[in-house]
This record gives sequence, structure tokens and C-alpha cells, in this order.
Amino acid sequence: MTTQHDEQGLKREGSLAARLVLVSLGWALVLLVAGAIALTALFRQTVLSDLDDRLARVTESLIAQLDLAETGLELSQRPTDPSYRQAFSGRYWQISRVNGVDTLETLTSASLADETLTVPGRLRDGALAEPGAALTGEVTGADGERLRMRVRALMVEGSPDMFMFAAAEDRRPADRRVNRFAAIFAGLFAAFALLLLAGVYAAVRIGLSPVLRMGRAVAAVRDGEEGRITGRYPGELIDLAGELNALLDHSREVVERARTHVGNLAHALKTPITVLGNEARASDGPLADLVTRQTRLMSDQVEHHLRRARAAANAKAIGARAPVSEVLGDLGRTLNKIYARRGVEVAWRCPPELVFRGERQDLEDLAGNLMDNACKWAAARVTVSAAALEDARLEIVVSDDGPGLSEAERQAVLARGVRLDEQAPGTGLGLSIVNDLARAYDGVLELGEAEDGGLRARLVLPRLAGAGASETRR
Repeated sequence: MTTQHDEQGLKREGSLAARLVLVSLGWALVLLVAGAIALTALFRQTVLSDLDDRLARVTESLIAQLDLAETGLELSQRPTDPSYRQAFSGRYWQISRVNGVDTLETLTSASLADETLTVPGRLRDGALAEPGAALTGEVTGADGERLRMRVRALMVEGSPDMFMFAAAEDRRPADRRVNRFAAIFAGLFAAFALLLLAGVYAAVRIGLSPVLRMGRAVAAVRDGEEGRITGRYPGELIDLAGELNALLDHSREVVERARTHVGNLAHALKTPITVLGNEARASDGPLADLVTRQTRLMSDQVEHHLRRARAAANAKAIGARAPVSEVLGDLGRTLNKIYARRGVEVAWRCPPELVFRGERQDLEDLAGNLMDNACKWAAARVTVSAAALEDARLEIVVSDDGPGLSEAERQAVLARGVRLDEQAPGTGLGLSIVNDLARAYDGVLELGEAEDGGLRARLVLPRLAGAGASETRR
């Protein structure tokens, strides 16, 4: 379905507030996630560094306490940590005498029980190739646990062999610390993200409030509640407000200039036509009759097109508004007085808050012509009702209990622009003018059969406010 914005070449492209919130929050979330990953990685590195420091102290202690006895490898003092005396506690040390690829002798901690640490080939070869250098890696323990191992190979005075010192510790507790830190930080991150979302949304709403306020001010001008955009606005918007006010002034000036030209044209044409008509009516003969008929037709056509031009200008004017209930009330009371001697009664019903978006005089012409035509043909009663429709529209329905028109006649009347007042006494512009005025306001006139058999005219026009409770007057 084509909307009014589509017809104006405008396409809705999301919300500015939503765009600002999403961009701000998206960038903030990227920074937060990057920060969370960096902090978690830093914490993991810190935990592993602590673990490596403990393993380094153990290997240094083993080197310092190593004794070469005739009975084999011995330590003058073993590490005091009780974990090294508890089987498969997750903390182990091992000293090996190696000669090339062969392991000649091994001394292990009590925590290894009868098992030994298997040093990966990469660590073993690297330590042997670079004596004194400390290498760190990951291995699988005797109990299947994941171990962090530190290896260092040295030559000991009094022995031609190489001694390899290894200390290992289960790294699962360290991993649990890291995982616990990550979980806690994830919770804090989620809470902070929610608070950040609320803060960004509030900041955007506060930041855009002047724009929204200006939008409401423009709507108030369009609806006729205000004549200009007024109020306090930030420096970025104050120039825009000034330009909009200048545009409003220019629009009013153009409309006023058009009205002046229309009035001047009306006077310029009506005066010669009136003179010709008066001269023709003062004379006799076929030529005088022809001139009389043609001048009357010219006068009607001038009135017709002048009203169309004025309605076209008023329909696009900003701020024009007219209360429908008040206009229908004035017209109804006037017509009741005029047609009282014929016994025709006009009844109307209209919500008091229904407002026509246009000039009052045009609404009087539209509704007045329909109501006047209905009174001319009515037998006893004319009913008028007005109601609000969707899409900022209103309808005015005028029904009478007269003879009405057939479907073919109704179509012919609108197609040819026939004036109904030519078929009954009185003056007026007729249905063709009503149809033209309605179209000038992007409205529509529909003719149908009333419940009493007469003519039912339905007029659809733009509106401003929604209708309130209905009220009936006679």
C-alpha cells in the first residue's frame, strides 16, 4: 500500500535514535569484549607465571641440594612441601642421570609413587642441547592429569654425565582459577553492558529531545495550533528553526499573493461580464438573448475556476483548520430557517472534536452545497453526519428523502459535472464544484442511494484531531 511519504518521494529508513544506540552500543560492546578477552588472557598469563615461578624454585632447590653418593643420587634436603610426599598429589619432581639417549639413574619425589615423569622429546632434546637453559612445556602425568613441566639440564662436577632436573605441577587448579575469573568477569560484563545500554539510550533520548521537540513544533504549525516555530533549541538546530520559519513566511506570502491575484482577476472579469449582461438584458432580440445566456455561462465558469484556484492554494496551505461541528451547526441552522416554509428539516450529528484540515470557507462551500442541494430535493428531512476515519481522514454524509438519482444518473452527474441547482430553484455551485474542491484537498465525493430512497452524498476529506463523543442537534 502506498503511503503519503511514498507519494512524496520519502522513504523511511529506520530510527535515528535506534541507529545512534546501536552504533554506540555496538562499538562499546566491541571494546568491552576486547577488554574482557585481554584481561582474561592477562590473568591466565599471570597464573601460569606464578606456576612457572614455583616450578623454577623447585628445580633450583633440587640443583642446590643434589649429592653424588656412591649409592646413587641423593638430596641433602628434599622439598618441604607435603604435596611432594603425597602419592599423585599433582606436584612432582624428578632428577635423571643421562648419557646421550640413555637414562642411567632416576630419583623421584614420593608423590610419583613407583611412576616416573615422561619428559617429552622436545623438552629433553632442547635441555640437553642447551645445558643450563630452563624449558617449560605441557605433559600428561602418571595419573592422567595435565601437567605443567619445567626442565633444566646441567653438568655436575665430578661426573661425566648430564643431569636433568624436572619439576611438574597439575595445571588444572590454575585453569579453574582462570575459568572462575572468566565466569565472574562475564557476569560483570553482562551487567555492565545492560547499564551501558540504559545509559546510551538515555543519552540518545536526551540528546535527540530537541529534535523531537522541533518535530512536535512543526506538527503544531502544520495543524494550525501555532503560527511559527518557537522555543529554545541547541545551536545546531536554531538555524534550522529559523530556516523553517522563513519557509513558513514564504509559503504564506505565496498563498496571499495568489489570493490577491485571484481577487484581482475576479474583479477584472466580472465587471465587463456584468456590463455586457446588463446591456443585453436591456435589449430585445435573439442577439440579446444569446449574449445574456453566454454572459451568465461566463460568470458561472469564472466563479467555478476561481474557486478551484483558491481551493488549490488553500489545500496546501500550512496551518489551515476548521471545526466541522461548528460549520455544520451554522449551516444547519441557516438552512432550517430558509426551508422551514417548505417543511424541510435539517438534522446533523458531528463529534465536537472533529477538525477539518483546510480553510473554513472551503468546508462551508463543500458541506453547504451538498446540504443545500439535499434541501432542494428533500420531501421533509435531510440528515447530515460526520465521523472520523483512519489515515487522518473524515467523512461527511448528507442524505435526503427526495426522489434521488439512478445509478446511471449519479455517474453521469459526476462525469459531466452537471449542476443539480439547474434542475431546481436557487443558486449554488453544484456537485461538480464540490467534486473539484474535494479533489483539491485529495478527497473524494461519492454518490449513492439513501435509506429513504433519496440521494446519499459521502464526502471524504483530510482531518486533524480525532473525533470525540457524538452529539445531535436540530
